[in-house]
Amino acid sequence: MIPLTHYLIVSGILFAIGALGVLMRRNIIIMLLSIEIMLNAANLSFVAFSSSHADFGGQIFSLFVVAVAASEVAIGLAIAVLFFRSRGILDPNEMNLMKD
Repeated sequence: MIPLTHYLIVSGILFAIGALGVLMRRNIIIMLLSIEIMLNAANLSFVAFSSSHADFGGQIFSLFVVAVAASEVAIGLAIAVLFFRSRGILDPNEMNLMKD
């Protein structure tokens, strides 16, 4: 059996990769994918703690997080496509132009 610390190390590495992707990239699609990596890292932690304590609460909560993440991606991609069609760029710094 793999110890809990290995799962948490992998989860921490995934979360760090996602955080770096959000902070360093200037493309809204890459930023959405990085947020999904961060959510999957949190799900890995929930499932790892749930299995180590023989409780199904973390696994059930992980399913809810997956459902919310799917809706977040759908809405985020729809906004990104509309923004790209109207402005021709995907730079999040230019998103303040949507107020006009």
